[in-house]
Amino acid sequence: MRGTVRVPGDKSIGHRALILAGLAIGTSRITGLSDGADVAATRRALAAMGVRLARDGASWCVRGVGVGGLLPPAGALDMGNSGTSARLLMGLVASHAITATFVGDASLSARPMARVAEPLRAMGADIVAAPGTHLPLTLRGLAPAIALTYRLPVASAQVKTALLLAALNTPGVTRVVEPVATRDHGERMLAAFGADLAISTDADGARHIALRGGGDLHPCDVAVPGDFSSAAFVIVAALIVPGSEVTVTGVGINPRRTGLLTALAAMGADITLANERGVAGEAVADITARHGPLTGRDLPATLAADMIDEYPALFVAAALAKGRTVARGLDELRHKESDRLAAMAAALAASGAAIAIEGDDMIIDGSGGTPFVGGAKIATHGDHRVAMSMAVAGLASRDGVRIDDLACAATSFPGFADLIERLTTGS
Repeated sequence: MRGTVRVPGDKSIGHRALILAGLAIGTSRITGLSDGADVAATRRALAAMGVRLARDGASWCVRGVGVGGLLPPAGALDMGNSGTSARLLMGLVASHAITATFVGDASLSARPMARVAEPLRAMGADIVAAPGTHLPLTLRGLAPAIALTYRLPVASAQVKTALLLAALNTPGVTRVVEPVATRDHGERMLAAFGADLAISTDADGARHIALRGGGDLHPCDVAVPGDFSSAAFVIVAALIVPGSEVTVTGVGINPRRTGLLTALAAMGADITLANERGVAGEAVADITARHGPLTGRDLPATLAADMIDEYPALFVAAALAKGRTVARGLDELRHKESDRLAAMAAALAASGAAIAIEGDDMIIDGSGGTPFVGGAKIATHGDHRVAMSMAVAGLASRDGVRIDDLACAATSFPGFADLIERLTTGS
């Protein structure tokens, strides 16, 4: 694999940029927005609530309705497979005097929304959901909503951002306390759009994010950097395919997102960063990965918050490393589009890897560089990250792997297969 490529725009940043642009007074221009199905779900929902969005070449122009100006949607808001869309938009609606019904595909409808529903109810939202707090879910917002102080029981950037979005149209100061720091795209974007935001850290290391509601947001032009989670698949592929050297340009390297680089560096990966710069308040760089030997490592649970979406790709690299890798504290992987612990363990075992789950830990005895046997048909459970991880594994296998559904990659990485094809053929 050789070449220089770009990956789609960062989904986490794209969702937040669209939502805040939709609340600003005036027109914002967003470039680099992902064309994936997840971000499209957020765009459609905002349009259904009165936000005007229009594509202009490589940009999206978003004319906001102002804080508090959302209109009730005429029909259900279809979130597709996007948990981020569902949770963030629930927070957005919670402090508006409108009612919205959220629906999603089978995978999303199996994912509980209780973590975000509980604090939104405390702010005054009326939420009626399927048993277990699943979609379909109907939320009737309250305006004015009730400001609160909420300590996150589980690290979650989605829940944090949902509460801060609800706080925008809530009088007074809403405070979110996170004992374990999570990705801070929401705070960065809120500041860029002019929200009254203050962040501090207490003596125990917990972050306190305070937002005073009721103010206006101003429009902001946003250049969305490349999605590190998408770049992860290309990086790992280059590391495990002999003779490879690949550069991914313009990738966001927010430190709350790049735990995979920390883990791979500990395993001896040949990865370099160049042209580091700031774009829209986010750190960006060009990342080059080269094939070379990897060594298994014990990866502590403290890494999980900074690389939770990249573990499936990491598991593939670990299965080809020398020695044992233990990735600890991965309960959150059980609650994604699939049970990613179980799905990846089954997929890699079927391809010949020595892999086991103990509690919330994944234990992988690497092959020392010997390719996967392959040959198995892989069940992705409709999970885009499982699908792309196992496609990468297939590149380093003797007999290849057969994937039951690679189309689900379009959720986050439209054009994934074509990009890999270009790198492997040099076209």
